Amino acid sequence: MVDDSRAPPWGASLVLVLATAMAGAMGGIVTRSSKEPWYSGLEKSSLTPPDWLFGIVWPALFSLMALSALIVLWRAGSFHAASRPLGVYFAMLMVNVGWSLFFFGLKQVPLSLGVLAALWLLILATMGEFARISKPAAWLQLLYLIWVSFAGYLNLYIWSANPAG
Repeated sequence: MVDDSRAPPWGASLVLVLATAMAGAMGGIVTRSSKEPWYSGLEKSSLTPPDWLFGIVWPALFSLMALSALIVLWRAGSFHAASRPLGVYFAMLMVNVGWSLFFFGLKQVPLSLGVLAALWLLILATMGEFARISKPAAWLQLLYLIWVSFAGYLNLYIWSANPAG
């Protein structure tokens, strides 16, 4: 049961925001440090956004993800009360970093597709868990799900258009 009369758990909120920011930063570091010259040499879909757009979209998505998780935490009243949905959320964050590692860091395009599929399922699971506490929090994950679906298309295109990539 959700108790809206309690004050938000500020310590857990800070940990949640920092963990989300760290996941975003780690993915960004792996991407930036391993991207070139490999990525620019790949055949990519004509739908591939310009590089500058990724620098806008990912921080916006991570901000929405953090807000969504904060809503769940605050509605639940404690980290303990929200441990199941936030556990799935943290797993989702780790797999997100894993995709950057497999795709850009290790340049394992086919394996990164499998990681992306796991991420997609974890986003759905996070949405389902969040919906038990807050439907708006669950819906805040929708843009992330859509973007990861699009990333799956881009990843698959790169794999099919670059047999050695």
